[in-house]
Amino acid sequence: MGAGPADGLDFEALELAGRRQALGVAAGAVERWLNADLTDHAGPAVACACGQRAGYAGRRRKTFTTVLGAVTLERAYYRCAACHAGVCPRDRALGLHNTSLSPATARLVGLTATSVSFVEASEWMGALAGVAVDPKQVERTAEALGREVAADERAAVEPAPGAARTLYLGLDGTGVPVRKSEVEGRRGKQPDGSAKTREVKLVTVWTAETRGADGLPERDPGSVSYSAAIESAASRPTDPLPSPFAQRAYREAQRRGFDSASRLVVIGDGAPWIWNLAGEQFPGAIEIVDIYHAKGHLCDVAKAIYGAGTDLAARWGKARRDELDAGRLDAILTELHAHRETCEEARQCIDYLTRNRHRMRYPEFRAAGLCVSSGVVEAGCKLAIGARLKRAGMHWTVAGANAIIALRCCKLSGRFEDFWERRAAKAA
Repeated sequence: MGAGPADGLDFEALELAGRRQALGVAAGAVERWLNADLTDHAGPAVACACGQRAGYAGRRRKTFTTVLGAVTLERAYYRCAACHAGVCPRDRALGLHNTSLSPATARLVGLTATSVSFVEASEWMGALAGVAVDPKQVERTAEALGREVAADERAAVEPAPGAARTLYLGLDGTGVPVRKSEVEGRRGKQPDGSAKTREVKLVTVWTAETRGADGLPERDPGSVSYSAAIESAASRPTDPLPSPFAQRAYREAQRRGFDSASRLVVIGDGAPWIWNLAGEQFPGAIEIVDIYHAKGHLCDVAKAIYGAGTDLAARWGKARRDELDAGRLDAILTELHAHRETCEEARQCIDYLTRNRHRMRYPEFRAAGLCVSSGVVEAGCKLAIGARLKRAGMHWTVAGANAIIALRCCKLSGRFEDFWERRAAKAA
């Protein structure tokens, strides 16, 4: 049997070469079509951003990176004699102002940079889309998009239709590694009192109308949204506005339609800032301390009293956890008081339970069909923050971290398409 026409050929190489050729033909067609259109000439002068008029100075060429490949456009160019700025009406009309990336290319950068490092995003775009964007340009573009997303998050607070009967709002914080300049003068957890991280505060909103086989509420698929930033949750009575993070949490609750929900539940650990914020921003909400966080405190006391890994510690800890499930807080406090003189952990746990006991009415909460765990929030810290910003070797500026956090939360919350539609509408 004779050799076939494809024998000895590398089909993958043929595929890639064919794709490059097809994209090159398409890029050339777009380039010729746009360059043949001279309607971007808007007369002898156009308005400049400085308030003066920019005069026509001929046509200028510039090469842009598009998803089809490089495209070189000739555009009407105006120059302002007052501020010396250049103005190209076509760049603004096509979404190419102050960038060398087309909108579709910038969109790909945003999508990839939400998931992987800037270097990996550059590699992915080259391997999967055939678009060459170097890592530094990926970083600049992704952070610029993140800043746009952050501004959009503050402006777009329209409530979603059809709010659930019960809406859960969880609050938590997690540290991210930052550059030394971002922690100068800040106290931290290092042995010398210095800090290596800054805390990202996260608000997570979800619904749990679904019931599992055990009858307990379960997170509804696709119902989780996130909003986060490195920003303060602290406020003083004299401050004219709530803290930046309090405003963020309120916007997210508004966006999810908490005013239309029959019940708003705030879930968190025992951190005072969480409950201070909840009391200020959501005074009518049901407050619940995560039950597993509370049980963790009891386990710590058991280890401190009887020693880690001992049978006595295991039995004492289980008995206290069972009492917590049953709502017998007085019994737990009686046991703790018996050790308060000799055990610092017991004294701290007494304060913790006393301060939060109205948030630990677990039998009552469960009877009302409510979640008593903040697992969705803790998972959100790992998914929305840790998986992207806490990888080996990463050290962020606060501004850079906040930009990528905004971009990632937007994508994970299912709002990236909405953001892009609003962005395109503004450019039109």
